[in-house]
Amino acid sequence: MSIESDLRKDGIRVVDILDTMSVNRIAHNIATKLCDTFPELCFNESDLFTKLSRLNMYRATMPEGMAEANYFYKNTSIYFNEKIAYEDLEEFAIHECIHYIQEVKDKKNNLVRMGLCNFDNFKIVGMGLNEAAVQYITSKVIEIEKDYVKYFGVSFRTISPSYYPLECNLIEQMAYITGDEVLYDSTFTSNDKFKNAFITLTSEKTYDDIEYYIDRILELEENIIKLNNKSSAYEERNKTVAKIVLKTNNCKCKIAEYFEKAQNLIIKNYFDKAYKSINNLEELDNYRKKLEHYGELIGRTDNYTFFDDYYTEKMSQLEHKSNVLENGGIETALEYKKTNKFVSWFKSIKRFITGENKLA
Repeated sequence: MSIESDLRKDGIRVVDILDTMSVNRIAHNIATKLCDTFPELCFNESDLFTKLSRLNMYRATMPEGMAEANYFYKNTSIYFNEKIAYEDLEEFAIHECIHYIQEVKDKKNNLVRMGLCNFDNFKIVGMGLNEAAVQYITSKVIEIEKDYVKYFGVSFRTISPSYYPLECNLIEQMAYITGDEVLYDSTFTSNDKFKNAFITLTSEKTYDDIEYYIDRILELEENIIKLNNKSSAYEERNKTVAKIVLKTNNCKCKIAEYFEKAQNLIIKNYFDKAYKSINNLEELDNYRKKLEHYGELIGRTDNYTFFDDYYTEKMSQLEHKSNVLENGGIETALEYKKTNKFVSWFKSIKRFITGENKLA
């Protein structure tokens, strides 16, 4: 399928192309910002500018609800909504430029990987996770302040209130336990360091399930946009519109459900595993603080109780573990019990041999 056919399929119609000077200005500013924001990644600003300046950039008409900017890997081009003011193009270009930086192609120019997302002949895995990571990074570059929002019945704080807010909240929860740097590394250079770090702290199944839920959330959000566009084609409410509204509401309920499932998996699998590795009072106190702070990251629906219930349970367990550690530690306590059991057994044998346990 040609580029023109792909664009028509997505409802994109080119209006004009950005001149070389405009592209170079955007490339230069973004290269500088990426280097300044992520010094730990050791980007070469000159090389980064050279790479980004090769991008083609167009202004185009786009369907309602579509992202304001879109990167097409087949022709290495970014398409901006023509409604975006020229002075705002750079801000919208950051997300798409990161996609360009992270793409990995085979010899036939087929996309095989993009950050946290893997492509093969049969399916695409990790698209939602990657979009979340790229937007999370973009928000760091733009220095967006966290805002308290509510989407699909879920209330939460997010670094990206307008774009992929639920997905960004979940990726922030994941990065809270792995650290940001490994997430940045894997997102820009398309490696498995973040995945492996998260699996080490939880499990492979946990990562796969969360990846699945975030992908489904992205897919459902896209379905809602399509349904809304379809509904707007009707001037009056009728049976068809009523069915569309019902489908839309079902999508919204599913999004909230998948968000909670993903969030609960992170909480339980990470903190259960971390609890088992507590060996001293300092580690116990760090664990308590980390769990307590986690409550500030989560999203809540009106009837959400999982985190509060889990927190209460873990505080009770921590109190017990604290008492054990203060009295010599788990290992010492176990050794003491084992010693007593051995001594009791030895005394029983002795009594049997000597006849001390026989009736007088």
